[in-house]
Order: sequence, then structure tokens, then C-alpha cells
Amino acid sequence: MNLFPLYSLPTGVPYLSFIWLVMLAGAVIIALLPSGAKNAMRWTAVICSFLSLVVSLLIYFAYDPAGPTFQFVERLNWVPSLGISYYVGADGISMAMLMLNGFVIFTGSLISWNIEKRVKEYFVLLLLLVVGVYGVFMSLDLFLFFVFYELAVLPMYLLIGIWGSTRKEYGAMKLTLYLMVGSAFCIVGMLAVYFGSGLRTFDMVELANFRPGFSTSFQFAFFMPMFVGFAVLAGMFPFHTWSPTGHVAAPTAVSMLHAGVLMKLGAYGCLRAAIWLMPEGAQMWAPVLITLTLLNVVYGAYIAMAQRDFKYVIGYSSVSHMGLVVMGLAAMNQISINGAVLQMFAHGVMTALFFAVVGRMIYDRTHTRQLPELGGLAHVFPFAALMFIIGGFSSMGMPGTAGFYAEFNIFLGVWNRFPLVAIIAGIAIPITAAYILRVIRQVFFGEVRNPEFRRLPKLTWQEYTSGVILATLVLAVGIFPDLMHPIVNSSVTPVVQRLETARETLSVVGNPLLGDNPSLEAQDGQR
Repeated sequence: MNLFPLYSLPTGVPYLSFIWLVMLAGAVIIALLPSGAKNAMRWTAVICSFLSLVVSLLIYFAYDPAGPTFQFVERLNWVPSLGISYYVGADGISMAMLMLNGFVIFTGSLISWNIEKRVKEYFVLLLLLVVGVYGVFMSLDLFLFFVFYELAVLPMYLLIGIWGSTRKEYGAMKLTLYLMVGSAFCIVGMLAVYFGSGLRTFDMVELANFRPGFSTSFQFAFFMPMFVGFAVLAGMFPFHTWSPTGHVAAPTAVSMLHAGVLMKLGAYGCLRAAIWLMPEGAQMWAPVLITLTLLNVVYGAYIAMAQRDFKYVIGYSSVSHMGLVVMGLAAMNQISINGAVLQMFAHGVMTALFFAVVGRMIYDRTHTRQLPELGGLAHVFPFAALMFIIGGFSSMGMPGTAGFYAEFNIFLGVWNRFPLVAIIAGIAIPITAAYILRVIRQVFFGEVRNPEFRRLPKLTWQEYTSGVILATLVLAVGIFPDLMHPIVNSSVTPVVQRLETARETLSVVGNPLLGDNPSLEAQDGQR
């Protein structure tokens, strides 16, 4: 089924810049409003996030998979003496992530309607965080990429430290320390690429296509710092422990963005900056990466099974599911990378739905996240129960949900290259089903455990709207995967072509990591 493009848009319009500028404008407007105008601040955040979502959807359905890889391109010189420019564009991978961010921030703004403490500061920081996320997903200049990346990460500390709960200062500090260490690795990789190419430019398209390309020894040395720097944010083992702690401490909308979008920045950076620019390095380190991601997938699922805190279950579930994303990237073939990108979208929507239910609909009313203290909530909040079940089915990879198609592609792609890894990772499937079904039974079914639960406040229209939007996405992409697959596949193809070329090169010169040829200098001479 060929859906794209559905229509064409006028050229010369800065669609991508509008997406993040409208969020920045919203932050400025909110900052200028009087402190007592709380509803005006809430509506400003909702309207600006809705506008960014609409433009994201417009360009998504106008994207032509048969056209240039990067479309809606905008470029302005910024610091030409250093080869830095404002260079943005979107391929099919970016399109999926921009759309994901649009849905999560729109629903997150609605879920944030109950925020009463320092409302102005909260929404300003929330919108600035989203400006950074949008910018990362569209940047084609590595320096600009990193600027937006830091803008996306830094507001998290304040959002968790001020508006969070449950050891919020510890969660905020742990998140910041881990991500700053990751950023340091990213800077090492970024500067290595800048100076190693000899081009003195941060233009990622030019860096990816220059000839003869980065040497084998260069890629062997600098691929892992770049990849690991971003993989910290993706929650890759053994750098994952900040993630569940941050999930638990964060306020609901921040948890939605944290798990739904922010972790995807890490995986996106691994793909866009590390794998795309250094494909030989990616192929050389693939056995190490696939092993680490296997630990993510199985360990994360196993620990989620042991949790008694509702949010911790979802937090460790995210560690497991993001492990699947990075596993798909590490298998480095067309099917697995398609699956990884689709899983980023599926997990982002599913986790945003989870945290909307767990954080806002349940915890903010019952004031407990302990599973033994909950029970029978389907009698009180049947809508919340239905939303969690839909998200849970996607987490389990049930057919008809977005999670199924994504995970199927990942396992199929991993099987093509690392069949034993696919078999072992499959252990996580029944474990995931077990802890999701256990949570559904304990929290939503049976008798109402606490009589006070029957007198809890009813759900609001904002919560109903957010839940319906996210659940509809989970089902729509699961039932009609061609809503995403053609666009994503068209942009994964050139990445995979680079990886296949790199694999052919290594088949000749050998992979030093596997002991094929210990002399990297000799390999460089054979290129």
C-alpha cells in the first residue's frame, strides 16, 4: 500500500524551524505572563504543542520516500570559520521521531494541567526541553545537533528536582551525572570526527560522504566513544541505572517525555552520529554491542518482574524495550534497523500511555504506587484500566499493536545475523507477558482493596483526551504498519548500504576485535 506522499506542500517554507520555534515562542510567552495567570500558561503550552504536532504531521504525510533522503532542508551559515551552520532536514527516520515528540508533548501538556507549584517555571522548562528534542531530530550539523541535545537534557534536572517525588534530588543528580558523562564521550567523538576528516566542517552529510572516508584505525578507536556517549541516554547496559530512578522521581508529564522521547534521543544519536558516520567501526564493534544489549533485554525484563513499585515496573520495562531498540541497531541489517526505528516510536507512545495512567490517573489520586496496596481499580477507573491494558498488550508484542510489528522486525533481523542472541533475547517475551499480566491483575482486577478508592476524584477531560490519542496511535500503527514502514524503510536503506560496504571492506582487511588482523595500520594500507 503506497500512501506517501499524500499531498505536496509549498517549497521554501521553513516548516522544520517552525516546529521548534513555536515551542520556544510558547516558553517566552509563558515567561512573560503574570504568575497568577495559570490557566493562560496551560493553554499556551497546549496550543503551542498542538501547532508543532500539526506541522509535524503535515510534513510527515508530505514526505516522498522516492525523493531525496533529506527533505524540507534549511541551511544558514552560523560560524562559517569553524564549519558550523544551522543545517536542518528530515528523512523518514527523523519524520517518525518528530511525529512521536509532537504526540508526547501535546498529551504531556494536557496531563500537566494539574500542576499548581511554580506553574510558570514548570511549563517554560518543559517547552525548552521539547525545543531541544525537536532540534536533535532535525539537525544535520553535528555541532547544532549537540547544542540541541544538551538543551534537551539539562532542563530534566530542574523538572525532576523541583516537581518530582520519591528521592527526587537523588534521581535528578544521578540522571545529570550519567548524562554529563555520556556528553563528554560524545564531545570526544564529535571533535575526533571534525579533525579526523580534515574537512573542518560539522556537516554530517558531508562527513558521511567524503572520500576516502575515515580510516579503519580511526573508526576502531572513536566509534565506541561516540556510540556509548549516546547509548547512556538510551539506557544501554551497564549505564542504565539512572533511567528507572529518573522515571520514578519525575512528575508525570516529564516521565512521559523521559521514557517516551528522551531515551530515543540516545538511540537516534547512536544511529545518526555513530553508525552513519563510522560504519566500519560499527561493524567491528557489533559483537560487543549485541552482547550488551542482550543483557539489557533479559535483565531489564527480569528486574521489572521483581518490582513492587508500579513506576519501577515501567522503568525497568523501558530498560528492556530500549535494549531491543539498540539490539536492532547492533544487528545492522535492513530488517533489524527498520524494527529498531519502529520500536522507538511504538515504545515512545506505549510508555507515554503507561505513565499517563500510572502517574496521573492512579498515583496522583491514590498517593501510592505499591502494587500490594492497589487493587480493583477497574471498578473505579475503567478507562484507566483499558488504557493500561492496550499499552500492556503493545509491551507484550501482541498482534494488532505497534509493539508487535516492531519487535517482529527486530527479532527477525537479529536472527539473520546473530541467531543465538535472538533465541536468548526471546526469554524476555514470556517474562514481559508475566509482569504485565501480574500488574493488570493486581492493580485493576479483584475487589477494591481500599474503600477510600471509591471516593477518588473522577478523571478529567484532559486525561481522557490524552489516553484516547495515545491508545489510538498504538492500535493504528499496529493494525496499519504501512502508516510508518515505507517512510522509515526508505531512509534506513542508505544507512544499511553504507554498513554493507563496510562489512565487505572488513571481510578483506579483517576485524581486529575478532583477531582477524591485529595490524590496524596494515588494514588502512589495504583500503
